[in-house]
Amino acid sequence: MTHRFKTRKLWPALVLGLVSMPLALAAQTPPPGAETDWRRANDAVGQLKRGHADVLKWEQANVPPAATQGPVPAGLKLMTIEDVTRQAWRAHRDLLGPLSRLGTANVALIAEGRWTGIDPGLQRRVEHMDEALAVAVQARKAWLKAVAARQVLAHYRAALEAAEAANELGRRMANLGNWSKLQHAQVQLTQSSAQMNLVRAQHAADQAQASLIRQLGLAGQHASVALPDSLPEVPPLPVPVAQWQAAALATQAQLPGVDGIRNQVNFSLALAAYQASHALVKGSRDEVLKLREFISEEMVLRYNGMLNSVWDVLDAARNHSQAAIDATGAQRDFWIAEADVQWVLQGGEPDSFVSLGGGGEATAPAAH
Repeated sequence: MTHRFKTRKLWPALVLGLVSMPLALAAQTPPPGAETDWRRANDAVGQLKRGHADVLKWEQANVPPAATQGPVPAGLKLMTIEDVTRQAWRAHRDLLGPLSRLGTANVALIAEGRWTGIDPGLQRRVEHMDEALAVAVQARKAWLKAVAARQVLAHYRAALEAAEAANELGRRMANLGNWSKLQHAQVQLTQSSAQMNLVRAQHAADQAQASLIRQLGLAGQHASVALPDSLPEVPPLPVPVAQWQAAALATQAQLPGVDGIRNQVNFSLALAAYQASHALVKGSRDEVLKLREFISEEMVLRYNGMLNSVWDVLDAARNHSQAAIDATGAQRDFWIAEADVQWVLQGGEPDSFVSLGGGGEATAPAAH
């Protein structure tokens, strides 16, 4: 386990631990911009049994495992793309014929999301194959959105915990006369905003799971399904453009003139979304999120040495949570874009393409 991973797991307990410090410490925490008497503050913390280093060690040792994920729903488990694809097909008994004609190997490729290994000529030889693919891709997208919506809940909770810690500390400072009501009102607003964001996120997660259940034809049979804690990892490098283009030419060679032209347009749109979404994953996950993690770690260390205030730590915690939320959204968008590329390469026509950073489907229409 790396130091960075430990620090990420520490945030929820750390911000609550900061608020649990005696009022003597809160009384000596100055408003932002004021001159800090670090010697007096350090002496106050030194009176704590745990001290700076022991506070962090104690909080780390007492972080409950998966505390922010909530209970895993009982019943049906859909942990992979293959699980959700095969479940979607079970709801469409009319697809038994085309799936049997496709053969076991091709069905496995579709279920696992490896569509580029399928001969595009099958579309002309297997009747209703396009329906089997459409059901698979729609279920796949619904699953990706449900997993992503569940994944970000932990980060919204962490952001709320940081805001609650700041509000509690501000309340104590205001009661002791160290802060004005105006200063306290500002942190109260931050907590209210974080609370509303969590309510929205929970509602979005509930709606995404309900949409997945409807997509799978399970309404009335399952109130919820078990999902993985996180989305699949994004490959470090995108598929080379030349490889996609070769597959597109093979597909278009199987289509009549008008359909071939329409497929060219859809392929260009799908490929652009795929490339842009991968770049955004790299930027949000490999740059912004890593920098936020570094800043968070440094803030904890500097707070431990009385070089930063508790406000700096709490701000870093909120910013880190938001960066993690953004990175998850980018990861979700990439996999949706990747599904669209593979679908188009089998002659499919998505109704729309992913909205990068918008939280779902795009308004950019497919060519018709």
